Amino acid sequence: MTDKPDSVGYLVPTKKIRVSDLQARKGHEPWAMLTAYDYATAKAFSEAGIECILVGDSAANVVFGYESTTQISFDEMAFIGAAVVRGAGNALVIVDLPFGTYEASNEQAVKSATTMLARTGAHMVKLEGGVRIAPRIKALKDAGLAVCAHVGFTPQSVNSLGGFKVQGRGDAGAQVRADVEAVVDAGADMVVFEMVPAALAKAITASCPIPTIGIGAGGATDAQVLVWHDMAAMFPDGHRPKFTHVFGEVGASLVDAAASYKQAVTEGNFPAERHEF
Repeated sequence: MTDKPDSVGYLVPTKKIRVSDLQARKGHEPWAMLTAYDYATAKAFSEAGIECILVGDSAANVVFGYESTTQISFDEMAFIGAAVVRGAGNALVIVDLPFGTYEASNEQAVKSATTMLARTGAHMVKLEGGVRIAPRIKALKDAGLAVCAHVGFTPQSVNSLGGFKVQGRGDAGAQVRADVEAVVDAGADMVVFEMVPAALAKAITASCPIPTIGIGAGGATDAQVLVWHDMAAMFPDGHRPKFTHVFGEVGASLVDAAASYKQAVTEGNFPAERHEF
């Protein structure tokens, strides 16, 4: 646990956060990103001052209960993305393009991205992959869209990567470097490093012209992102990756609240006279 900020809304943005605002902070002022999947959570994070909200395809696991992120549909992502945007306040909202909606061709990628942004009101799309996906990023940029890349461990490719493994150890670091160079050359506005050795992420961040966002990539990236269910222990007994830290006990508090409600109803203490009309 860490100390609670002096007030809710620590460093709350007073104007709409733009991509250029986050790019301007590279190298001297870190910023925070969290996932969100509904209006209420996005509103809470906005009030806390979170600069950037990611509508991640991790919703497949934590919202819909699917085993893999590859199972979430375009419509499911669009519905939750629109809800997040309505609650996000001044935060920049990024939406993941789900598996199967951008890999086939540049045309498919542009159609999926433009439709997603139109349906949700989000500001940027994110897609996974480095060298192999760089042509899609260029096509999206040529269409005038803001794009976040994602390299290192890419969950949509978990089967081809041989499971949930750190990417870029030893000689494999050359591939991560090549992936970053490719997405930068393609025009990506920022890039997520997932499960990459901290030393490698630090070295790449130092020379990378766009903001780097770490998740399991050490503390030297320009920003950090976590799945909020991990950050706030929504599932008290659930597995959390090594790179997460628990900043609150939301899951336990919710269970306690529900149990207290049940007890009050069962014992006839709720509703009380003061709750009646």
